[in-house]
Amino acid sequence: MGVQRSTVIFAWLLLFPAVLYVTVIVAYPLLDTFILSFTDASLKKTTNWVGWVNYGKIFNSTFAEVIIRTFIWTFFSVSIKMIIGVFGATMLNSAVPGRALFRVLTMPPWIVPMAIGIFMWGWMYNGQFGMISGMLQRFGLASGPVAFLAEGSTAFWATIITDVWIGVPMVTLYMLAAMQAIPQDLYEAAWTDGAGRFYRFRRITLPLIVPSMITMSMLSLIATFNSFDIIWILTRGGPSGETTTMIIDTYRTAIGSNKYGEGAARAVLICIFLSIFCVCYFRITSRLASGDKR
Repeated sequence: MGVQRSTVIFAWLLLFPAVLYVTVIVAYPLLDTFILSFTDASLKKTTNWVGWVNYGKIFNSTFAEVIIRTFIWTFFSVSIKMIIGVFGATMLNSAVPGRALFRVLTMPPWIVPMAIGIFMWGWMYNGQFGMISGMLQRFGLASGPVAFLAEGSTAFWATIITDVWIGVPMVTLYMLAAMQAIPQDLYEAAWTDGAGRFYRFRRITLPLIVPSMITMSMLSLIATFNSFDIIWILTRGGPSGETTTMIIDTYRTAIGSNKYGEGAARAVLICIFLSIFCVCYFRITSRLASGDKR
């Protein structure tokens, strides 16, 4: 009995650092934010309890458009990153000349500090001296300077392209590791039976990397949904709010306008959406692990 009790105590001692970390770094800020969302906290006046007023302001304003824009921005960004990442990993995993060099060339977007990379893309998008606008004019595809970040439609896609450029290396390397973990015996047996390259990819590679694709998609989705640096540095949510996502709107409300209560309500909504994503992810992965494909 004494040995069992000491084992339990020792186990709790081992868990204590993790429990302390989760409590201080995760649980307390979440609880404090949730409580703050029911107040009118700001720098200009005393804090009063206002109940669900802040949440009512969210759904009675243009925030619905921001939510839709965030989902569209996240969907296209993650989808393009996954497509390019899987394609790039397939090429890097193939026996092609210069494969080692190609692997090195995939790293710069990941190695370069994010802020520097975003500023670089900002210069490229500039209508007066940007490289992209200059090339379009040189090849006759534009009659004059094209200010990509000054128009809502082009600014929206410009931020997506920048996010894809930054995120593709991680997806590529992750999927490359998943492909290299596939037993070569499967490919050799398929090759012996006369299976072509595309057939081997469709019947062997793709089914075996699906769990890794789901995991990478979820990680990329969470990071993209919470992406702040790219949009803020390039457009600050403009022009006319066309690139304002939920995280940008939350920052503007809480920090820019000093409306901490309203900002906290938006942050809680973001947390709810991400929690739903995580629940869906765990349900999908658990089904794959158990072999249930329904």
